[in-house]
Amino acid sequence: MRPDLEQIQLLKERLGERLPLTPVIRCPELEIELGDSTRVSAKLEFLQRTGTFKARGALTVILGLSAAQKSAGVTAVSAGNHAIAVAFAASVTGISAKVVMTASANPERVRRAREFGAEIVFAEDVHSAFDRVARIREEEGRFLVHPFEGEQIALGTATLGLEIAEQVPDADLLILPVGGGGLCAGVASAVRLLNPGCEIVGVEPEGADSMYRSVRAGAPQTLDRVTTIADSLGAPFAMPYSFELCRDTVDDFLRISDEEIRRAMRFLFRRMRMAVEPACAATTAALLGPARQRAAGRRVVILLCGSNIDWPTFATLSEL
Repeated sequence: MRPDLEQIQLLKERLGERLPLTPVIRCPELEIELGDSTRVSAKLEFLQRTGTFKARGALTVILGLSAAQKSAGVTAVSAGNHAIAVAFAASVTGISAKVVMTASANPERVRRAREFGAEIVFAEDVHSAFDRVARIREEEGRFLVHPFEGEQIALGTATLGLEIAEQVPDADLLILPVGGGGLCAGVASAVRLLNPGCEIVGVEPEGADSMYRSVRAGAPQTLDRVTTIADSLGAPFAMPYSFELCRDTVDDFLRISDEEIRRAMRFLFRRMRMAVEPACAATTAALLGPARQRAAGRRVVILLCGSNIDWPTFATLSEL
């Protein structure tokens, strides 16, 4: 079931006590680069609490838990951003969080999750991380706050779609990053309600294209390996609820290379003075790459989703 407008609006009011409205800006640097009278706006969700959109879904889930579930605490699995968001949501609601992160997680993200009071457990890779969090859930009775699957996650991210539709009501092309699909599913569902004529395009890294493959196969798919610098988009599989919402609300899915992501990171830094993580640059990479012709002469919105990265990692990944 898709989130409905009343649900989204009520949740937006509730989350508004803890989460700010993030701004939308016009992007003349991108407009000059694209030409053809293309108008580009960017939703700066990397200015959200915890540095990404993830706080919306995590807080939505935790606010809906029963007293007994809150008492047992929560757990989560993440390359970093979801871990930070769950730690934040647990801290502001007064419950404990134990999160599983991959050993390769960015040190800045580990530090931020710990700052919010979470206990960190490390796993070798993303597949073993999901196995580890399942054991924590079973052995400790903690509630699993999934990184991208479920009605509450989509409802939380739908508040972001509501903001976009209200801030740029005349947009006719929206470009969204896709990992597991929870962000894309919620945002697209809300935009469909308020701006049904807007074309919505999802973007995935070539080395983490589980949703792209799933939509083409007609069912959720699992990847043997995840290989991309955009680790925040590195979901190893798609899941039923987010898959169905994405398939129903998104017009097309595109893939981008890591080199295109690097070029976009450099563009955002040099031309727009934004130092963002690779996942955040994915929509810019698509706009400058495979979506360029599609965007020509249109009113485009790109979602810039996260900025949890330290300078040495940024410089290395962007090849500055």
